Amino acid sequence: MTQRILEPGEIQALDSTAIPRIRLPERATHFAARAARLRKLAEHNPIGGYVRLMAVLVDAQHEALMGLSAQMPAQGAIAAAQQHSMPILPALSGERDPQWRVVLRGLAERVETAGAVTPALASVLGALRAMSDAQLDAQADALFAQRYAEVVPSTAPFIMAALQVVWTDLASRLDINNVPYMDEPGTCPVCGVPPVASIVRVGGAYQGYRYTQCSLCGTEAHVVRVKCTNCDSTKGIAYHGIDAGEGSDAANATHAALKAESCDECHTYRKIGYQEKDFDFEPLADDLASLTLDLLMGDAGYRRASPNPLLWPELPNAQ
Repeated sequence: MTQRILEPGEIQALDSTAIPRIRLPERATHFAARAARLRKLAEHNPIGGYVRLMAVLVDAQHEALMGLSAQMPAQGAIAAAQQHSMPILPALSGERDPQWRVVLRGLAERVETAGAVTPALASVLGALRAMSDAQLDAQADALFAQRYAEVVPSTAPFIMAALQVVWTDLASRLDINNVPYMDEPGTCPVCGVPPVASIVRVGGAYQGYRYTQCSLCGTEAHVVRVKCTNCDSTKGIAYHGIDAGEGSDAANATHAALKAESCDECHTYRKIGYQEKDFDFEPLADDLASLTLDLLMGDAGYRRASPNPLLWPELPNAQ
């Protein structure tokens, strides 16, 4: 009688009580839901104008994604990633579908034609158009490696937006059983990029479980609660928020749903949201629109574990 060792995905499939470890991005709704959330959060927000601009950009991402089909990795590359517990679509490899630059220029055009363009925005869009393919690829490399001195902060959100479209396209078409298991904390198993924030979900198999959302491909990975998503420590974890004041019910619900999870081991924080308190919470959008909480965390001596891809800091300690 021969015996066969089951792969991790097969073991999970046999256990009806297993926690879903991965949520791949839903192609039809990923950017659409984010854009709607950004518009809602822009109301009475200190950076409302910028948040609304990013909503326009995310709308453009949705349109671009609907018409994109980037080159998927070869089956051999997928097998090698599984064997070595490496990201299946590694952003840091330096290899990317050249369509991303076409996507970028399309996003810039859509933003320009979507409404009034301020002189500052016109300057940014002009700077993007003036970049050669080599310069754009160099910016992408610097963004993925977080080499802040080489990044142009004003154009970074648009470049990251184009890269997000390509990686979200790829991630949405993956077989979830092909996604490797990885031991490295704070790393997306699909692309190897850090998460932007986390969400405690409600409903179905995801009820009550916390997932980090990748800042590039949008893949969500299960992480147990009260655990640092940067260094994996369970010591010195604390939660910080903004007290509900005299604002609107919607604003108070947003404050109640959002916390900053800090770690005294690595002195970083990431934000965490609770769908049971605000079902429409969207990790990247809510993180972007809560700059006041970032300022409070900075004053408390903590730094962001990773930047928001749509608001790139000039210096690491300015995250």
